[in-house]
Amino acid sequence: MTREAIRHRASNIYHFLPVQLVILHFRRYQLLLVFWLILVLTITGHFAANFGADTLFLAPEYLGEISFMSMLLLGGGVGLFIMAWHITTFIIHAHRIPYMGAAKQTFLIYCINNSVIPFLFLVFYSVVSIHFQVYKEHSRIGQVLLLQLGFYLGFALILLFSFAYFFRVGRDLLKVVLSRITDPSRIRHIIPYDALDYEIDIIRADTYISEGLRYSHCHELEPYHPRLLNTILRKHHRNAITATIFSFLLLLLLGIFMEQPLLRIPAGSSFLILFGLMMGIVGAVKHFLRSWEVLGWVLIGIICSWLVSNRIIDLRSIAYGMDYQTTNAAEPEYNYQSLRTLFNAERYEADKRSEKQHLENWKGKFDSTGARPPLVVLMVSGGGSRSAYWTFHSLQTLDSATQGRLFRHTVLITGASGGMLGAAYWRSVHDAWQDSIVKNPYDPAYLENTGKDLLNAIIFSFASVDMISPFNKISIAGYSYTKDRGYAMEQELIRNTEGLLDKKIGDFKTREFSGAVPQLIVNGTIINDGRKLMMGAQPISYLTRPAYSLGDSAPPIDAVDYATLFARQNPYNLRLTSALRMNATFPFILPVVKLPSQPRMNVMDAGMRDNFGTELTARYLYVFREWITKNAGDIIFLEIRDTRENASRQPSEPTSLAKMMGDPVFVIQQKWQTFQSYNHGHIKDLLRETFGEQIHFISMEYHPELDDEGAALNFHLTNKERKDIRQSINKPHNRASADSLTKLLR
Repeated sequence: MTREAIRHRASNIYHFLPVQLVILHFRRYQLLLVFWLILVLTITGHFAANFGADTLFLAPEYLGEISFMSMLLLGGGVGLFIMAWHITTFIIHAHRIPYMGAAKQTFLIYCINNSVIPFLFLVFYSVVSIHFQVYKEHSRIGQVLLLQLGFYLGFALILLFSFAYFFRVGRDLLKVVLSRITDPSRIRHIIPYDALDYEIDIIRADTYISEGLRYSHCHELEPYHPRLLNTILRKHHRNAITATIFSFLLLLLLGIFMEQPLLRIPAGSSFLILFGLMMGIVGAVKHFLRSWEVLGWVLIGIICSWLVSNRIIDLRSIAYGMDYQTTNAAEPEYNYQSLRTLFNAERYEADKRSEKQHLENWKGKFDSTGARPPLVVLMVSGGGSRSAYWTFHSLQTLDSATQGRLFRHTVLITGASGGMLGAAYWRSVHDAWQDSIVKNPYDPAYLENTGKDLLNAIIFSFASVDMISPFNKISIAGYSYTKDRGYAMEQELIRNTEGLLDKKIGDFKTREFSGAVPQLIVNGTIINDGRKLMMGAQPISYLTRPAYSLGDSAPPIDAVDYATLFARQNPYNLRLTSALRMNATFPFILPVVKLPSQPRMNVMDAGMRDNFGTELTARYLYVFREWITKNAGDIIFLEIRDTRENASRQPSEPTSLAKMMGDPVFVIQQKWQTFQSYNHGHIKDLLRETFGEQIHFISMEYHPELDDEGAALNFHLTNKERKDIRQSINKPHNRASADSLTKLLR
């Protein structure tokens, strides 16, 4: 082939409309390509991997299952997103290809020629999703192919529906504009010339793909006047904007009817619809404001800021069950002076006497021969669904091995985040068993309930309620509240646990005090000042300050007893799931919770203060050291954690400029659990000094089969991850810990 022939071939490829459109997207308005970039990085696990975002697209759930229907709905979401891409870019770029207005199916032809990026994405997604479903979900090949069929069927249905709509408005130029007046060929040359009719940035394309998928030449299109062509394009603009409004209304309706299981589409699908809507908004701002775009975004930002600052839109969540309707005068002041007055030495001693009576009641359950019973304090670590699943599995296994003695001997349960979800469910299952509601507390079905997905409900609500309609109301326990992704998470948790967690914290007050069930203290971190918020059914102000400060005039109050501070806000009416949610409020995934104090108290994940519950447990043991030493036998300090306490970590090396710059910024976030573990080793030394050989430290640790393929920290577990967590119970360290616990509880 001669050089001239090569140059001619290259020119033909370069001036092929699909190639020109790809170049145009990268040359102008790169902001729209960010949506594709985020989507690709999410699916590959390079964006929001710690939140489990990739599973929303690779393992979508509908009605609690990964199924043909869930993939069909996800495929429909992808179809809507791709149509939003076509619509938005058509609105922005159509004036650069006015000659396409002369085609019979202008928008269809544009979509066909604009499909290079969507086509590459679909190929990429199929490869990644098939690999994920085979190796992470352990699906059979036939099932994988069925899921892929569902995905592409959903995608095809949305495309057919969309183009059926646009076919109605994309008729021949003669019929659309001038058929009722005259033949356009008669007036084509008599329309007066206007310099504004011509665009400087018109892209040159010699060939394109027609609606019949044929290779066609642009010069074959009828050369209508630019003003007439722009009239046609504006008609398409209006109908494209109508499609964007449809996406908004769809999300709005899904949010309103989020309580209906059949309408809770996979979160990945709802997020794609939201992305499509956001893309449409970006395109509309660019199209209508043009050179005023930057000023327009600044104005939008100012308006949003004003709405938030005036609490017209409040991005914080609420705790369901509490009374938020009290007057400002009835709301507690949250400052050091009021805390010092409230959590004084007298209240400290009164609550301490109450807890001693609880311990006496607990002791009274056992044999009256005078033998001192072993006392168990249980701590569980944070770690999302990974920790919840591991905690419940460990407790169920250990309790079965000790023939129920672990539950009977446990005095206190505390900890953080996901671990508390598993521990609270374990307690509720045993409580229901004692009431003959549950037949067998060791049924594997309860473990599987713990591993059910929570992320889908959270992200679905984020996309369809939080971002679209943050004004939905719900009535709970006589009070009216707004619905958000926090509410969605709680409802999904209640459904997953078959209603056993659908309780108020006050429902356990009598049973805890009598010693029938262990005392549960759910923690949160008050981000106003870093104090710990402790939520429980018993008065616990003896845990709000160190014992040495009882005689100080300015004691260091480092924790807050929730029920005491909010005594006027019906504190024991708080839903247990709301307390657990505050305890597990991972940044961005769940909203910060505001409590009705002056100023508002803002609560987040307990792991920010103590991811293992060690600090609170150590203080509890120290406060009651005299009673415990005298009345209890062995003290079992049982710690269940989703990471290894002494895991060896390779020093991080700055292998790139980005890593070198990012390490100092993210070092605290990445090593936070390690820092806490080192500090807790010192706390255990002090406990050994206090109790001597009476105290025994036992830990159950999740050890993944492969260090770099352990279960992710999020609210979704794959089949492979659940299997890996279950197998970890047989690791030598955990078997030795189980044997030690069994011997101590004989």
